[in-house]
Amino acid sequence: MWRKAGCVALLALAVGYFYHADPGLPQRLLRYVSPQDSPSTPSLERAVSGAWETLITAPARRWNRVAVGVNACVDVVVSGVGLLQALAADPGAGQNHEVLHSKEDLKETFIHFMERGAAAERFFSDGDVFQRIARAAAEYPGAQLYVGGNAALIGQKLATYPQLVVLLCGPVGPKLHELLDDQIVVPPESLQETDEFHLILEYKAGERWGATQAPQANRFIFSHDVSNGGMRTLEMFIASLEEFQPDLVVLSGLHMMEGMGKQMWEERLKEAVVAISDVRNEVPIHLELASMTDKEYMSSIMQEQVIPIVNSIGLNEQELLFLSQAGSGPHAELETWNGVPDVGRVTDILLWVLEQHGRTEPSSEADLSRIHFHTLAYHILATVEGYWGNQAAAVAAGARVASSQACGLQAVDVSKVGLKAPLQFFSSFSEPRERLTLNPNQPVTVWHRGNVTFLLTPVLVCKQPLRTVGLGDAISAEGLLYSEIMPQQP
Repeated sequence: MWRKAGCVALLALAVGYFYHADPGLPQRLLRYVSPQDSPSTPSLERAVSGAWETLITAPARRWNRVAVGVNACVDVVVSGVGLLQALAADPGAGQNHEVLHSKEDLKETFIHFMERGAAAERFFSDGDVFQRIARAAAEYPGAQLYVGGNAALIGQKLATYPQLVVLLCGPVGPKLHELLDDQIVVPPESLQETDEFHLILEYKAGERWGATQAPQANRFIFSHDVSNGGMRTLEMFIASLEEFQPDLVVLSGLHMMEGMGKQMWEERLKEAVVAISDVRNEVPIHLELASMTDKEYMSSIMQEQVIPIVNSIGLNEQELLFLSQAGSGPHAELETWNGVPDVGRVTDILLWVLEQHGRTEPSSEADLSRIHFHTLAYHILATVEGYWGNQAAAVAAGARVASSQACGLQAVDVSKVGLKAPLQFFSSFSEPRERLTLNPNQPVTVWHRGNVTFLLTPVLVCKQPLRTVGLGDAISAEGLLYSEIMPQQP
């Protein structure tokens, strides 16, 4: 008996000693020594899922009319390895190309991201070659056509709620119009004779091509999209708001201009700021970011005051780190995240964005007061005090839809998901920092830094995801649906 007690005491001392160097150690030990789903002890996944259902409640004031713009297209989803093989490409070494000029560039960039299991999006400069690849993709066995583009995907998700009227403005061709929910209103000016196609090359966890093996499932997106690339429908979108009278505006598509050349996007970005500034002050604007590679372009998005004139932004871990790198923010020295992004580092960057470009001070002229961050293992909502309500429900709702949609289900199935979020973490990477613990029975952890509130919830990660495209858009849409903006004193 005394030997067993001694072992337990020694284990406790060891865990305490190593916790400072590795706060995730207790979680791994817990999973190693504890039964995960015995009849008497519910699994961590079941506890989180059950707690979400209690926590996720509708806001006191709901949106009635939401306007979404301006990037829309048809997504052609196909096996990445299969399509490249059909194009007679041979496996080889990966190399990152910021703009794709040829089939060889496509192959090398796809391999570069496949071997990292990372998502990416690129512009294909040669329209003729792209059309040939697009035809091959559409004819490839098993290829599927879906609604595509952040704006259209967010609109499609919002339209699943029958009490909402959704306006979608963007380049809508005949195939996309056919795929859109009947509840979505498309202005006649948005309709065009041909569709814009985006090719989504998917790969599975463990899939091999030559010497390359994917560590996790993900996708690589590329297109030659001139309509979305120039945000040609932006002014039309803003003009339509006067008649539509929305409660909320959701904007996306800035990333599409990156591949159009500096001279073009410099001028267009200034015009975009003028157009966005025409939205009535009392109508909140959410900006959905997406994958970008040009630091000068991202810096211009900040310097030209795009981020400060919106109220909310949504982004993932790659976009958050790139934003910090472009603005010389915290942890900009990191080339990429190593595994699950460190919560403390993520929090440092989120706070920096809100302090540099947001309304953390009452005297600030900026409007940004909310950031919805999502990564595979967890989500964080960072909000300035006094501007947003029901945010615990919002962050939980975003995580819940990520868990269910990735598995192709309407609800979370705890047998098909796993908890990968750390159960212990720090509120900052540097001092002063607070040690925090995730309680699966109360799965939204809340902490404060200055007048910014952070809310973290884990994601129940789908073990065998069926489709990863559009998850970020669904997460942001769901988070917005459960959010409410607080009235401000004049």
